[in-house]
Amino acid sequence: MSARAGKHLAMYNFGLHVAAYESPEVEGFRLREAANFAAASRAHGFIGRSGYAGEPGTVCWGEQVFPRFIEGSGFRTAPSSLSLWADIESLMAFSYSGVHADALKHGRHWNVRQSWPPLVLWWVDAGAVPEWRDGVERLEHLHDCGASPVAFSFKQPYGPDDRPKEIDRLRIKDIAALNAAKQGELLAHVMTLKV
Repeated sequence: MSARAGKHLAMYNFGLHVAAYESPEVEGFRLREAANFAAASRAHGFIGRSGYAGEPGTVCWGEQVFPRFIEGSGFRTAPSSLSLWADIESLMAFSYSGVHADALKHGRHWNVRQSWPPLVLWWVDAGAVPEWRDGVERLEHLHDCGASPVAFSFKQPYGPDDRPKEIDRLRIKDIAALNAAKQGELLAHVMTLKV
């Protein structure tokens, strides 16, 4: 079994909205949320994601907690996600093309400017399921200590062997094309939504 087959890439992201989740200022985000989850579930290399406590459907991976960056914001909860991927190229293909790319393009309208990393990546054993607290700890570690095999980003990635990794850009392009074929109607839908 290769190192890649024995490991999955965990991703946690965290941000703060400019206003309450139910507010008109954040409506564009709210309207796109279900389409983003649907696009992820169809994406090449997607393994699974945590749900949210109290919401039907997807199981929540432990108690949802938030990094210290929420302090002083006035919010008790904040937009965040926790997911597992086969590899970094699959996650990048999903993140920077199609439905999710549309949300990223408009994110400045809904989210405050961050002084912390927007996401953190780390490798887990295949079959292991990270919990929200794992993502929080690693995001804070990345902010405090910089990139390492413990906590890294797309800008300074590490492989499952704990060594710096070279991103395969051609593979990302190929995966993005595969994903596009599976999310055409979702993308058409989000393009009609209010920003």
